[in-house]
Amino acid sequence: MMIIRHAEKPESGAGLAPEGVARAQAYVGYFEHFTLDGEPMVPNALYATADSPSSMRPRLTITPLSRALGLPIDDRFTDKQTRELAESLRTDPHGDHVLIAWHHGELPKLVRDLGGDPTTLIPGGKWPSQVFGWVVVLRYDHRGRLVSSQLIHEHRMPDDR
Repeated sequence: MMIIRHAEKPESGAGLAPEGVARAQAYVGYFEHFTLDGEPMVPNALYATADSPSSMRPRLTITPLSRALGLPIDDRFTDKQTRELAESLRTDPHGDHVLIAWHHGELPKLVRDLGGDPTTLIPGGKWPSQVFGWVVVLRYDHRGRLVSSQLIHEHRMPDDR
C-alpha cells in the first residue's frame, strides 16, 4: 500500500496549483516505474478522498495516473472516513499495489487505521503542511498483517522538502 498527500494547492479554490498540476503529471512516470527492493509496485488500485466543495485535490492528483494506467479512482470515502477506507481495504477485493491520495491532516489517522504507526513513520507524527514529496509504504503478509512500513522521499521534484 502506497500513501501520498495530494499535490500542491492554489492560493484559493478547490483544484491544484500549477506546481500541483506538474506533480500530478510527474506521478505518471514516477508510479509507472515505482519499485521497492527491486520489486515493481506499479499501482493496480487507486483511492482518493471524495471531492468536497473546498477540495478536489486528492482525486486531481492521481487523475493523470488513472488515465495512463486505465484504472478507475475509488473516491467514495470522505477525508474523515479513514477507518471506513481501512475496513474496505481489509474486506473488499482490490489490487495488491494500492495507491491512496489523501489530505495531509488526516494521513496520520489513515496510517494508524491501516495498522501503521504514524509517530515512527512521519517525523513528529504529523504530516507537515508544506511537504508534498513523501510516499508512505505499508506492506502486509498474505494474512493481511502489517510486516513493514517506511517513508520514502520521492525523487526530487521542485520545492520538495
